Amino acid sequence: MRRSPVLAVAVLTFTALLGTVPAHAATTRLEAESAALSGGAVVETDHPGYSGSGFVGGFTDGHRGTARTTFAVSAASAGSYTLALGYANGTGSSRTLTLTVDSLAQQVSLPATASWDSWGSASVAVSLGAGAHSVSYTFGSGDSGNVNLDRLDVTPSATGQAGPLFEAENATLSGGAVVATDHPGYSGSGFVGGYTDSNKGNARTSFAVKVTTAGPQSLALRYANGTGTAMTLSLYVDSVRQRQVSLPASANWDTWTSATESVTLTAGDHTVAYAFDSTDSGNVNLDSLTVTASVPAGPGEAEAAFLSGGATIGATTAGYTGPGYVTGFATAGARLVRTFAMASAGTATATIRFANAGTLAVSANGRDAGTATLPSGTGWRTATVSVPVRAGVNTLQLAGTGSDVQVDSVVVANETALAARGATTPYTEYEAEAGTTTGTVLAADRTFHTVQAESSGRRAVRLGSTGQSVSFTLTKPANAVTLRFSIPDTADGAGQTAPLALYANGTKVRDLSLTSNYSWVYGAYPYTNVPSQGSPHRYYDETRASIGDWPAGTVLKLQKDASSTAAYYDVDLLDAEQAPAAATAPAGALSITSYGAVPDNGSDATSAINAAIAAGASQNKPVWIPAGTFRITSKINVANVRVFGAGPWSSVIQGTGPRGGFFGTGSNVTLADFAIFGDVRVRDDNGSDGALDGNFGTGSLIQNLWIEHTKVGLWADSGTNGLYVVGTRIRDTFADGVNIHAKDAGTSNVRVDQSMVRNTGDDGLAMFSEGNTVAGSAYTFNTVQSPALANGIGVFGGAGNRIEDNVVSDNVEAGSGITVGTRFNPVPLSGTTSIRRNTLVRTGSFEHNWNSAIGGLWIYADSAPIAAPIVVEDLTLTDSTYQGVLLSFQKSITQLSFDRMTIAGAGTYGLETNATGSASIAHTSVTGATSGGLLNDGGYTLVRGAGNSGF
Repeated sequence: MRRSPVLAVAVLTFTALLGTVPAHAATTRLEAESAALSGGAVVETDHPGYSGSGFVGGFTDGHRGTARTTFAVSAASAGSYTLALGYANGTGSSRTLTLTVDSLAQQVSLPATASWDSWGSASVAVSLGAGAHSVSYTFGSGDSGNVNLDRLDVTPSATGQAGPLFEAENATLSGGAVVATDHPGYSGSGFVGGYTDSNKGNARTSFAVKVTTAGPQSLALRYANGTGTAMTLSLYVDSVRQRQVSLPASANWDTWTSATESVTLTAGDHTVAYAFDSTDSGNVNLDSLTVTASVPAGPGEAEAAFLSGGATIGATTAGYTGPGYVTGFATAGARLVRTFAMASAGTATATIRFANAGTLAVSANGRDAGTATLPSGTGWRTATVSVPVRAGVNTLQLAGTGSDVQVDSVVVANETALAARGATTPYTEYEAEAGTTTGTVLAADRTFHTVQAESSGRRAVRLGSTGQSVSFTLTKPANAVTLRFSIPDTADGAGQTAPLALYANGTKVRDLSLTSNYSWVYGAYPYTNVPSQGSPHRYYDETRASIGDWPAGTVLKLQKDASSTAAYYDVDLLDAEQAPAAATAPAGALSITSYGAVPDNGSDATSAINAAIAAGASQNKPVWIPAGTFRITSKINVANVRVFGAGPWSSVIQGTGPRGGFFGTGSNVTLADFAIFGDVRVRDDNGSDGALDGNFGTGSLIQNLWIEHTKVGLWADSGTNGLYVVGTRIRDTFADGVNIHAKDAGTSNVRVDQSMVRNTGDDGLAMFSEGNTVAGSAYTFNTVQSPALANGIGVFGGAGNRIEDNVVSDNVEAGSGITVGTRFNPVPLSGTTSIRRNTLVRTGSFEHNWNSAIGGLWIYADSAPIAAPIVVEDLTLTDSTYQGVLLSFQKSITQLSFDRMTIAGAGTYGLETNATGSASIAHTSVTGATSGGLLNDGGYTLVRGAGNSGF
């Protein structure tokens, strides 16, 4: 191939006869230059190192969409085979082709080789039945091509299967499990039935699996469950029971779906079995098992997006990339919302990889952005659409318009990476103790009722004398700052306001206005504003300000000037960012000022906003909150309406006393791009409003809000189904930051993503199944800092919920970094609760009412035993205040599994158990635990797998 990248369609035809698998499987080598070529592919010899008499080039951009390599393979026996393609790729980056085996296609990656004279190999494992097969490599329209092909090595597996697809009917069946064919839609030659009540305790399907790359593996079981309710089986690996797995109901017995579990396997042969144990509910049919190395879905994979309204993950149409694709767009209300980041604002091109023709409605950051027309054709192909984007976190929504479209991926040109864990934030955080100061750096302390315990990193800087300062050097340009601070309360508890000077490069920019009106509480839970009751805490609050444009390298200094009247200023951290200019209104929007709202004069805008929202709902037009502060005196009801502001630095809804906020009363609500600042000064659960509350029905979006000084940030209540919350800041609430709650009815498919929560008066993020079930909901890629009380993230009951890719730090009192359990007598846990890829730093605390220490991760069987699966994987616990992991309290905890857990530093034990039952644990290390790796004085059973150390 010439060094200018061009793609071709080459057709290479080989015939190979593969006999019965010998003890040491023989490899058949098929030379590319001996094949039939088409579509511009040609035999070349100008790059040495090839095998045979040459190689095939011509896979250049001028031949995109036509290049194809076809191998005619005859397998003498059914089994698994490895296809190893020898190639050269001197482009410097990974390229792709499409591999099609008979009618099943998948995209394959061909990593860069050192040069065009260096040859590499890329292998794919496939399952072949006895007889003739067509195996082709194609430079498809969605591929990047530009490679040279040298050879194909075909090797039958010596033992087991090399994956990724394992047909259940070819597995080892026992205990009444049998092959059946009476329900269409299965792959292969049949499926496995017999998981009936008469075979309870016996039925089992055992797959022989060969793993080529050691590490986390994803097990995707394809099954049908027409019972109408979730059923369970038990997962075994190499005869060791891992956990009970939940298999949610499919539409009927002729509809097949999949459920995925993760396990860590060494390279080599393994047995993976699904058994109908005596504790399982069984009554399902099994079609196949797909085993793939667990890697996060690549950028743009549709199945990693937020799905609601009937959009579901499919895996039956061949040729998709990643774990699957999204289907269901023929259903009214079906939508896919993909979150991505951009370095700057403008217009970007989104490329949609799709199958089936049709039209999808497009929204960018909640605003209408036209439609995407997906033309007719065959196989997977691509179409593009232009969308407006902003700097930072964005959302792109594709919604169904009646077309049966399938979406494999959505990639936005020049998108940037989101944070691997925790929220991607628009600001850079500067810790005061890491700055330059002439004040006093307070020694680290985690003792309740000290200001350090509530500080990020457990340290802060005190400016106690005139002239004392703390300085930060900007690493990025900034025009706005948020300061987390504490100043003293007044003797009557009402609070004081006092300025603190801000300098840039030695020149005073302005005074920041600081207040203790929203901090300092006293007495016993839920606390008061009466200093005489003693036991003060909740010291911190925040203030924000625009400061003008300052480049990276600017030194910002906070200084206690003579005019800074507070006795002292405790500075915890400074967030600096480039706040965007005020946005313009969406086309056709109804401004609240047209209905009588007046900004910045303190007048009551409640009636005007209600009138604008009513008009927007009836006319199907967006409602616009322009720049300015608008005061409200009661909650604003919202249903079937889209409300946008000019940005949270520009448009502010200001509550009055304990009142103000938005209350969901129906579906299809969008609230985006403004701030909600309350005036709540003490916790009063029955007498204060949350910023966001109620039933948001289906199809709702909350994006880029900034919430402070309210009772709660968001209380997503009974009936909510399909609410996506993204890019939202919640600070200084008197109760929970977010609570996904179910009482009068179920709440399901609520996802809070890429959001930042700090200084909450109760759980940072909670799920509470109080009388009804929170199901299928998730907290993903969020950052929770310094909750003043309770947990960073708490899951109390519920079904099949996920806590994934979050960062939690600095618990203060009576909580853990993450807790899952049956406290508060919730609806019992069911399904699989997933705790994957989270980081907990300085988490765990002391519960003084119980005189008990609480671990960084806390599994708590309180009101009832825990008997549903809890899967903990890829958890990092750093510097836990007490235990790294705590299991309590004296009730049974079963179906719990730990894999790939790192506990680095713990104030007491790495792991402590105070419960009955058992858990599996593998690939877990404990280091730096003050009291030891493990305290297990209650006889809890830990089933130890491979890779453990330190306990």
